[in-house]
Amino acid sequence: MLSKRFGENLFDEMFDDPFELMPMFSRHNPLYGKHAKALMKTDVREKDNSYELDIDLPGFKKDEIQAQISDGYLTISASKGLDKDQKDDKGRYIRRERYCGECSRSFYIGDGITEKDVSAKFEDGILKLSIPKKETKALPKPNQITIE
Repeated sequence: MLSKRFGENLFDEMFDDPFELMPMFSRHNPLYGKHAKALMKTDVREKDNSYELDIDLPGFKKDEIQAQISDGYLTISASKGLDKDQKDDKGRYIRRERYCGECSRSFYIGDGITEKDVSAKFEDGILKLSIPKKETKALPKPNQITIE
């Protein structure tokens, strides 16, 4: 049985794929390391007139988050920088797991939605978005051919 610390196996890197070390093949995200896949988890709720999104962004401040709409896609991006020149008077670091970097995620919301239609609120590390439903033209039903 192998010891685990901080949710990672102590020998994780020993058995990694050798291509992971090459930057062009690496899936390593410097912002949250191996836990990047857990970043920006999103809950989407459908209501009568809107879609409600709750996006987890722990550790970010409101001014580090941007939301924009382009070509029918809503893109949420967050970037964080740590000041490395700042000295800590409380002692020296033994392990540092917080890094600087950025992350983003996109959702297709349709061409009829503008930034004026979307409302956003950020509190307690959760970005809450409300996107109204727009009327869409009903697609014509395809003529089905019976297959025997």
